[in-house]
Amino acid sequence: MTSRVIRFGIQTTGDTETIDITERVRDMVRETGVQDGLALVMTLHTTTAITVNEGLPDLEDDIVEMLQRLAPAEGDYRHARFLHSDGQMAVNAPSHLRGALLGFQCMFPIADGEMVMGGRQTIYFVELDGPLYREAVVQVIGA
Repeated sequence: MTSRVIRFGIQTTGDTETIDITERVRDMVRETGVQDGLALVMTLHTTTAITVNEGLPDLEDDIVEMLQRLAPAEGDYRHARFLHSDGQMAVNAPSHLRGALLGFQCMFPIADGEMVMGGRQTIYFVELDGPLYREAVVQVIGA
């Protein structure tokens, strides 16, 4: 049984954007040599998300617009009044809520050395408070 955690970085370029990481994750899984097991993909930030959907540019835009409607920037959020230990006020309340809507991880089976995915499934890393340098991990468990 093998268990390997691979940490990787993503430099985002927008305030809110979807980034297709499917091939990057597939390559990481292949490099482990695991033939049968599981692959977990997880973001390390509360103002980013991992989601799976069909890889369509218009759908990517619709996801961003939906998040903006559900948690608008100008909302009156209680946790926006939170004062950090460094004296800075929390200003990214909508980003936290948008991340909670999408989630922070996804998991796929591995069979014959490949991730088992639907033909149109795309793994998205979603930036919700950028642009920033971000990190995510892929954990591969199996034999």
